Amino acid sequence: MTERKPFETASPESVGIRSRDILDYIEALETSGAEMHGLMIMRRGKLCAQGWWAPFAPGIRHGLQSHTKTYAATAVGIAYTEGLLRLDERVIDIFPEDAPAEPSENLKLLTVRDVLCMGCGMDEMPKNGERWVRDFLHIPVVHKPGTTYMYNSMGSTLLGSIVRKKTGLGLHDFLKPRLFDKIGIDADNLRWMRMADGIEVGGGGLFATTEDNLRLMKLYADGGVWEGERILAEDYVRLATTNQNDSATEQEHNPDASDNFLGYGFQIWMCRPERAYRADGAMGQFTIVLPEKDMIIAITETAVGSKGQQRTLDITWDFVDKTGSADTLAEDEKDFAALSRKLAALNIGNPPCRPYSPMIKEISGRKFKVVSGHFTPFTGNFMTGEGPDDITAFSLDFDTYGCIWSFETASGRRENVRVGTVGARFTNVLGSADDYRQLYLCDGFWPAENVFEMHCRWVETCPNDTFTLRFAGGAVEIEASNNSPFNFMGGGPIVAKPE
Repeated sequence: MTERKPFETASPESVGIRSRDILDYIEALETSGAEMHGLMIMRRGKLCAQGWWAPFAPGIRHGLQSHTKTYAATAVGIAYTEGLLRLDERVIDIFPEDAPAEPSENLKLLTVRDVLCMGCGMDEMPKNGERWVRDFLHIPVVHKPGTTYMYNSMGSTLLGSIVRKKTGLGLHDFLKPRLFDKIGIDADNLRWMRMADGIEVGGGGLFATTEDNLRLMKLYADGGVWEGERILAEDYVRLATTNQNDSATEQEHNPDASDNFLGYGFQIWMCRPERAYRADGAMGQFTIVLPEKDMIIAITETAVGSKGQQRTLDITWDFVDKTGSADTLAEDEKDFAALSRKLAALNIGNPPCRPYSPMIKEISGRKFKVVSGHFTPFTGNFMTGEGPDDITAFSLDFDTYGCIWSFETASGRRENVRVGTVGARFTNVLGSADDYRQLYLCDGFWPAENVFEMHCRWVETCPNDTFTLRFAGGAVEIEASNNSPFNFMGGGPIVAKPE
């Protein structure tokens, strides 16, 4: 485990921010429709506010989605800094064995720099597979590289393959001694999704903490230097954090995300405030650097859809606008105490408490076999190519705390999951310590005599699953849904019958 040297902390007023403004900012975030998970605010190199909404916590890793891309680009930047690769190197020269026998003129022009700034010139991406690099290089490059913009997550993952081809190391092993150990990221706590060929999913497969993200972007804010040691070349940081590819075409595909139209660096987005930039992952994983304010803001949350994510940014810009240029402000003991109380008591809210139904006597302990549909907490993932592991049979054994949801899946997995019905959630630890998700939090209640509704979430991820079980005529009809655009749920009627 890497020893993490803690950041210096300070009151907001001592770094020129009003405690009341941070309180208002938190309240606006909480009422925005997003579910907040973590928030850290640093100014002038000091942490002036940090908090996590239980059950989320400082040391629990969190799915980063596309925020991962900035880590992958940082690996390329370190390799560049060490002289292991050039930004103008052609991709077909790095992967000659995967390139077409007769590459197109545009493919011949494709460089590492083009991949970094989403300028691959393609209009589509390949799917995951054992030969996905080969498949990538056989996608038509219909535009001259560097002249158009297309968000290309497979290109981001290719960055890790470039590093592996140059060094023999995957992203994790390459970054551990060169980045993680140096800036205080505990590499043992990180988890990665992987492609079919074993490389980490650099386009969206990393699980890290809110503070890990802040540390990464502080390296960029400080020009690539950490405690006097240069980790990233100065020119690489300048290119990475300034506009290298106009992204205005995002407006056609993602019209609600106005901060996506402002330009793109090296796996880093430009932002509305002057010179500001951010690492950005789906459902609202933001680490924002504001050079004009000497401020970094790290957010982990679940914001559903582009509109929800943009709302978080808009609220953040309103807060940033209130922050002046003063080095310090007069201390406000009352507001600082209120902010401290708020940060110490953050919580996503309590579940319903409706634990009773006469149906319990009829169904408790009975085993049901799923005869149609997809019923599972183990949904597939489009980045890794894995499919869902469907539950084939299950039972609900009720007691005074709730029930034990016992199930077996198509792959042979067997689990006993505690579901709380007493107005509290139970945390289950599933799988093995190497899994990228283990903490499965569950609660349930009876909205009607014959309807049992379970709310379940992997704490390390954003999605919340809802399973509504309707008991009638001896059978169970199950409605499965979640709030993620990435996970497959349902797939038609789910029906289970007693064995």
